[in-house]
Amino acid sequence: MDAAQDVFVRLCTNDFRLLKTYDPARAGLSTWLAVVARSAAVDFARRRRQATSPIDEVPEAVLAVEDRHVEKLKIPVGLLTERQTLILKCLYDEERDVAEIAQLLKIDAQTVRSTHHKALLRLREHFKGEAP
Repeated sequence: MDAAQDVFVRLCTNDFRLLKTYDPARAGLSTWLAVVARSAAVDFARRRRQATSPIDEVPEAVLAVEDRHVEKLKIPVGLLTERQTLILKCLYDEERDVAEIAQLLKIDAQTVRSTHHKALLRLREHFKGEAP
């Protein structure tokens, strides 16, 4: 409601100055009003935006994810190949990036991505039946 009111106030302020700028040769009235309304809504949203702090200034305790509520996924033995298991371990447990894993295993980075993708497909297929 406030944003809609802001559009009407914009159109009527300063002796209808904005409304007088409408040129029917350039656009239809509904198109022109939509542009004015969108602009007013964006400005309204910017004014209401919460103040933010750089992430470097936020204490780590505030950013920390509670890991104790997250269960570690139990992957059945033999579901994944050794390479798939190793790549998942490096990516998720050790938080290594693809290039680092490729260098460590002496394989191409695309092979790491492909193996990761295939492992996720196997896991999705296996755990699909277990979803509640």
